[in-house]
Amino acid sequence: MRVAVVGANGQLGTDLVQVFADGAEVYALNHTDVEIASLDSVTQSLNRFAPSIVVNTSAMHNVENCEADPEQAFAVNALGCRNLALVTRDLGALLVHISTDYVFDGGKREPYVEEDTPLPLNVYGNSKLAGEGFVRSINPRHFVCRTSALYGRSPCRAKGGRNFVELMIKLGRERGSVRVVDTEVVSPTSTLQLALQVKSLCDCTEYGLYHATSEGACSWYEFALEIFAQSNLDVNVQRADPNEFPAKVPRPKYSVLENRRLKRCGVNKFTRWEDSLREYLAQSCALVS
Repeated sequence: MRVAVVGANGQLGTDLVQVFADGAEVYALNHTDVEIASLDSVTQSLNRFAPSIVVNTSAMHNVENCEADPEQAFAVNALGCRNLALVTRDLGALLVHISTDYVFDGGKREPYVEEDTPLPLNVYGNSKLAGEGFVRSINPRHFVCRTSALYGRSPCRAKGGRNFVELMIKLGRERGSVRVVDTEVVSPTSTLQLALQVKSLCDCTEYGLYHATSEGACSWYEFALEIFAQSNLDVNVQRADPNEFPAKVPRPKYSVLENRRLKRCGVNKFTRWEDSLREYLAQSCALVS
């Protein structure tokens, strides 16, 4: 089995390469290897390897940058998906596309299921939703996996390198006190757990749209509290004032996803977010020691 991971040097892509390497021939494709906004580049790159599975993690992730440059955001997040869908369809390959909770506006206030109607609040969410549409309409052999609040061992370049867990630990150690927003509710999701879920899903033939996040939900403030509790760090965690960290771009206040279809198909591999955080921190300590 040949698997091509697009965006292989990213936070999720790195874990996907390692997970699929156990049992498959993996081709790690970075931006220097393929430009997904170019159909010629996608065609040449994928035809070279003729993979049976293509996993796309490549995207323009920075929400502010997407808002400032919507043409580029749609070129990568939407037309890039169209290019991948066209080429994988012609190759007869399965396409797994990673999407986002930001396709919803957050007004529901209870976990979103796959049948809920998307209503993005910003360019990033709209461009990702358009990409979903291209994948779903072009290549019948597809999985679109919406996820939320990712963190992993590899740096996230779009967010300055550190994920939320590492940033909290750094600030907590340096300052002894942090202030965190309590108005946005998410499902923090480990990239390793998501990578394992994607690999497992590839053995399924129930193609289509899936929500794929850790179980449960919390605010960023509650997430920070749990990070310090599990790290045995004595840090004063305070709720930030509502306008203390004003967002430059509208974001959903509630973007919790329910893995309903994964559960119906009997393939849900996710544990609660507290448990996956504990696993992540244990692995981080093992790597340091």
